[in-house]
Amino acid sequence: MSASLAVQRLAALTGALAVTAGAYGAHGFRRSNRDEYQRELYSTANTYHFYHSLALLGASRCRKPALAGAILLTGMGCFCGPLYHQALTGDPSFSKLAPIGGVLFIVGWLAMAV
Repeated sequence: MSASLAVQRLAALTGALAVTAGAYGAHGFRRSNRDEYQRELYSTANTYHFYHSLALLGASRCRKPALAGAILLTGMGCFCGPLYHQALTGDPSFSKLAPIGGVLFIVGWLAMAV
């Protein structure tokens, strides 16, 4: 399987997960006993999850799809993962990864440009 096709499939999977998380956020999470900050964290995680799932589609068409895709996917894990975790559990122990994920998002976008 080509790197381009693998990245497209990852984009499809992360997009499906983003839709699932968004549905949970709209119907289950928002009705829960969470405070406003946790709801905001969840919404931010879901928004960036969607944007970067779409970015993976773009990465599949760039010169180095495996590299750009890996960077973006790692960025999603480091940024969205800790935000989802803190929103759902109230535990901020992984929140130090979020800035690393943000930097990886930037690097991933730049990797698509070169």
